[in-house]
Amino acid sequence: MAKFFQEFREFAVKGNVVDMAVGIIIGGAFTLIVQSLVADVMNPLIGLLVGGVDFSNLFVVLRQGAVGGPYATLADAQAAGAVTLNLGLFINAVVSFTIVAFVVFLLVRTINRLKREEAVAPASPTEQPCPYCLMVVPIKATRCGHCTAMLEQPAEVDAPVEATSAPPQMPPAKP
Repeated sequence: MAKFFQEFREFAVKGNVVDMAVGIIIGGAFTLIVQSLVADVMNPLIGLLVGGVDFSNLFVVLRQGAVGGPYATLADAQAAGAVTLNLGLFINAVVSFTIVAFVVFLLVRTINRLKREEAVAPASPTEQPCPYCLMVVPIKATRCGHCTAMLEQPAEVDAPVEATSAPPQMPPAKP
């Protein structure tokens, strides 16, 4: 039994499990904030824009309860035992989901930008075009393998530098 608890302890204190637990706790707290934002800020503003509709009490009675309707609020309808289609609660859930999805999108977008900035700079080129035939040749080549023209070494390559810098020579024409 002691080995079981030791294995459980090792599992529970691994970095990934602790990180996941912290994420779940923060997610729960964030959910409360989003629910308050939706119920206390967004829905009243949306209600004003669409003519004073209170989404928390937007429902359709599918079957009357023990006490006949009409019911002023969703709580009254549920207390009477009426079967209701709770459109307002659904709208609240959709708005909450949209806000959470948007925040997660912004978080992932920021993380991806940080990862792109950490990306390794591209390696220096290993090939260059021949200035005469425009075929691709290795950057350290001294002569083009296609047209046999003499090639200058680029400044980045560690090659001996001649005293005079003459233009590349074209090979003699073949008879």
